[in-house]
Amino acid sequence: MNPTDERTAAADAFHAGHHLALQAGAGTGKTTTLALLARTTTRRGRYVAYNRAIAQDARTRFPDTVQCKTAHALAYAAVGHRYLNAPRRPAWQTGQALGIIKPIRIGERDLSQKTLSNATLRTVAGFCHTADSAVSHHHVPHLRGLEDRALHAQLAAHIVPFVEKAWAGLQHPDDGAVRFDHDHYLKIWALSQPKIDADFLLLDEAQDTNPVVEQVFLDQRGHAQLVMVGDSVQAIYQWRGAKEVMTGFEGTQLVLSQSFRFGPRLAQEANRWLAIAEAPIRLTGTPAVPTELGHLVRPDAVLCRTNVGAMVHVMDLLAAGYRVGLAGGGDSLRALALAARDLKEGRRTSHPELVLFPSWGELQDYAAHDPAGRDLQPLVDLVDTHGTEAILAALAHLTPEQQAEVTVSTAHKAKGREWPCVKIADDFTPPKDTDQHDDSGRPVPGPISDSEARLAYVAVTRTRRRLDLGGLSWIHEHPDGNRPAR
Repeated sequence: MNPTDERTAAADAFHAGHHLALQAGAGTGKTTTLALLARTTTRRGRYVAYNRAIAQDARTRFPDTVQCKTAHALAYAAVGHRYLNAPRRPAWQTGQALGIIKPIRIGERDLSQKTLSNATLRTVAGFCHTADSAVSHHHVPHLRGLEDRALHAQLAAHIVPFVEKAWAGLQHPDDGAVRFDHDHYLKIWALSQPKIDADFLLLDEAQDTNPVVEQVFLDQRGHAQLVMVGDSVQAIYQWRGAKEVMTGFEGTQLVLSQSFRFGPRLAQEANRWLAIAEAPIRLTGTPAVPTELGHLVRPDAVLCRTNVGAMVHVMDLLAAGYRVGLAGGGDSLRALALAARDLKEGRRTSHPELVLFPSWGELQDYAAHDPAGRDLQPLVDLVDTHGTEAILAALAHLTPEQQAEVTVSTAHKAKGREWPCVKIADDFTPPKDTDQHDDSGRPVPGPISDSEARLAYVAVTRTRRRLDLGGLSWIHEHPDGNRPAR
């Protein structure tokens, strides 16, 4: 690794004992930089990884003085090993054991015992991702068809007593109603206010940290040096409980902006989105990496905005005779297709996105006419055009990624990955036009949301050699994409 000025500044801050937040842009070698810091000290450290695969890779890169584990592994060693012996059981049996014995009606929606049981377990899971010490109404998930605040309040009032009973039972899992799992012991460990025995802690992928892990990490400040590294602009998992913890961190704020993955031309494209997201960083490409932008006939990966967009591209590529892999596998899409088939055949489904719809016709109506359901319209169109059996057949013909000619992925699942040649799918659509017009009489495009800018930034920075902007090409015509460089 080149001893850049930025790495030197990070090393100086680390050896001075400062608590440190290191903003590391795409391809800047953040984990390698952490390993470099760890190798320059004899102090004992802990590297906290985002998932098991990252932890396993880190063990080959860090010195023996640093233990590399996930937060779950730390919690398991402390408390989890005492609990994980409960058998699996269906959600409806769990609900029955908690006292959920009859359906209810809220607004115009009927909620079965099974639906209430699933909502109860999802609430427990949501609570476990927070730093909160007690269950509250805001932990209850929002269900499709019950978006109104008053209706959600009714659901929460009904659900929370069962959740409190479930959580109390999880403290004694041998005779509790809910099957004990990994997030449960992580939460129990966090509530015990643990002290991690180390001189310094390294938190990787900090932008995706759940509040429960963040709280444990910050609580070590009194006895350990804290170093977090990540890319706050890649914080794209807020919808599942992650919290962007870097920009508000009390400590020295430094950056890694030199990307070794791609060249200056690609860095320029990335910086368009960084400017829109008002990011605290701009990237510099490496001139020796001649990344190009242009049309691709045969990409290594196609990155989509949505799961439905990914399914469309899978079907198109299979029809063209390619061996197609799907990042993360096809389980989530298969579950959605099976749920759609149930509704089309007159059966209710337990899928959390579609659980409140008694029929396919009602889902079609909701997607077409309810503003809260517009994001389901592509799913409805896909199923109505191809049918569920064709979708399921396509998923059955997927190839493992290692043998695939083309990998299809959502931008979310592409995070942390890279390919030589990447194409952006056409479901990255521009924002709708406003009612205003410019001097030429053309409609003024609407603003680009912060979340969309972050996701686009992730998508365009996955390539090494060539990027086909495809569905994001409109950014060159959008006012927000042509701001003066800072």
